[in-house]
Amino acid sequence: MWANQLELLSPARDLAIGIEAINHGADAVYIGGPGFGARKSADNSVADIAQLVAYAHRFHARIHVTLNTILRDDELEPARALVHQLYDVGVDSLIIQDMGVLALDLPPIQLHASTQCDIRTPEKARFLQDAGLSQLVLARELNLSQIQAIRAATTVPLEFFIHGALCVAYSGQCFISEAHTGRSANRGECNQACRLPYEVRDAEGRIVAHDKHVLSMKDNDQSANLAALIDAGIQSFKIEGRYKDMGYVKNITAHYRQLLDGILGGRPALSRSSSGRSVFYFTPEPAQNFNREATDYFVQGRQEDIGAFDSPKNPGRSIGHVVKIHKDWVEIESAAELHNGDGLCYFDLHKELVGMAINTAESLGANRWKLVPKDPIAQLRHLKMGTELNRNRDMSWLRQMEKKSAERRIDLWLRLRETPEGVTLNLRDADGYSAEVSLPLSKEPAKDPARAQISLRENLGKLGTTIFQAADIALDLSQPWFVPASSVNQLRRDGIDALEAVRLAALERLPRAQPVEPPTPYPQEHLTYLANVFNHKARDFYAKHGVSLIDAAFEAHEESGEVSLMITKHCVRYSLSLCPKQTRGVTGVHGTIKAEPLMLVNGSEKLKLVFDCKPCEMHVVGKLKRSVANTRRADIQEQPIQFYAAKTGARHV
Repeated sequence: MWANQLELLSPARDLAIGIEAINHGADAVYIGGPGFGARKSADNSVADIAQLVAYAHRFHARIHVTLNTILRDDELEPARALVHQLYDVGVDSLIIQDMGVLALDLPPIQLHASTQCDIRTPEKARFLQDAGLSQLVLARELNLSQIQAIRAATTVPLEFFIHGALCVAYSGQCFISEAHTGRSANRGECNQACRLPYEVRDAEGRIVAHDKHVLSMKDNDQSANLAALIDAGIQSFKIEGRYKDMGYVKNITAHYRQLLDGILGGRPALSRSSSGRSVFYFTPEPAQNFNREATDYFVQGRQEDIGAFDSPKNPGRSIGHVVKIHKDWVEIESAAELHNGDGLCYFDLHKELVGMAINTAESLGANRWKLVPKDPIAQLRHLKMGTELNRNRDMSWLRQMEKKSAERRIDLWLRLRETPEGVTLNLRDADGYSAEVSLPLSKEPAKDPARAQISLRENLGKLGTTIFQAADIALDLSQPWFVPASSVNQLRRDGIDALEAVRLAALERLPRAQPVEPPTPYPQEHLTYLANVFNHKARDFYAKHGVSLIDAAFEAHEESGEVSLMITKHCVRYSLSLCPKQTRGVTGVHGTIKAEPLMLVNGSEKLKLVFDCKPCEMHVVGKLKRSVANTRRADIQEQPIQFYAAKTGARHV
């Protein structure tokens, strides 16, 4: 990707979704391979990835494969072997978190720094660039001025998440799942403790909030900030969602393709990083997909309303209200068109989101509807007259997304000209690539000249099964000659094959960046467990870059006491209006609430909230469960894990 190019980067859970991401306008797709990706149930075979690469490269779109877990020592060799397989099938880059990968014997494939590398400062960004990373995925918590500062310190492309679910923690800095369940977020197994309801208590045990999802964020939506992000230095615009379904990827990719194309239309100095234009057979609507409502997070500075505290579910969009309630059905007033199978929901008196799947929807006229739920007893018992209803599943929309919803084509100019031996077809595409094929012809005048001209154009323009569409067809002939339709069709097919071969040969495989020599010193001399160093190659990497004290990753279970299990820019105290900048104390029914520390309680699970006001961050503090530590010791006995700790020189097995 060049300095004046922008990349729309879409997720793919599998091959079919990846192909549709390309069809709907993605300049690049990121997808998990058969292992070592941070979405453990979104793996794909190398054979499927090879098919996706072949399809994407026809449009000069790129395929990035996620290899962004932290690796044990016994996984380094399988990871190295996998990288060679991926390179051999044409993968353009790997997205990595573990710095040990940089020390492996790899082919010359580009390496991109995952968002789990927690890139928040110009110093760290510059270090990773100097270490050989070709693209940097910045932390989602950054504002525009922070992005600008990183841009000023680096020259490699910067990538930023523009849509999708938000992890409340700085990516790579959450260990709650590992501490409580032994399932590591840094190894693709997060149990999403952030989406659970918590009781919030103050330092004296008083309840500040009851059953609130205080660590659950709304979904990211940077639709209004794309131009500002471009100005700040972002080149790659990333959509979250390797767990998401086909309809989500189609819809959200199309939405941002249209927005970015609108910006590019007014900025001739910029271009997209792949070829072709997508035509959509639907109007993109991000709100149609699962979402927790929208936030632009911290891009424009700290906002008060970034949390989905009432429910981590999809609240949908308001479509009407309840008019009458019957035993087995409900009458509502709604101007929306409702359908059998729609999903509705509403908040009950306890602010709990109650779902209501519709078995049949019958119009009663005048914006009145009779709705029969699939489970009337459960779904109607909390319903009250006048309750507002939202729709979070529109069956008509879903059926539309199941059909063909886009085509992507590259404009093509065709010119058939006469030669002494017959005719030659010249093909030139919108990117300036061209090819030429010839057909020997014994020239016989056409019996019906007008019909012959029409037939030639029709047969040359039959591009429906190709990636091209005819922008113009020119006939440069001294007179209309008789050319059999079969010959014209074969000439066209040969020309398309030749042009695709030219395009593929011209697709430059971007080389792996070389690290700066001598090695650039890392910005810190001591790395705690927060650096996620889990193998000896990663340890050697940091030692090579001047780090003198290196602790093992949290997953090594050497941190037995209370530590920060999550670090986040989100602040529960701020969200509850308890920040010292907002108030000196809030008086409730039990007296003045003491805002620090706060406790989060979910059943038997307790987490302490500690606030670091200087960087304006919150730490969720806890410790490793004994049962998890014991299970880990049993795993180690079955599969030895070697880790060399620089601070002691001791070998831990």
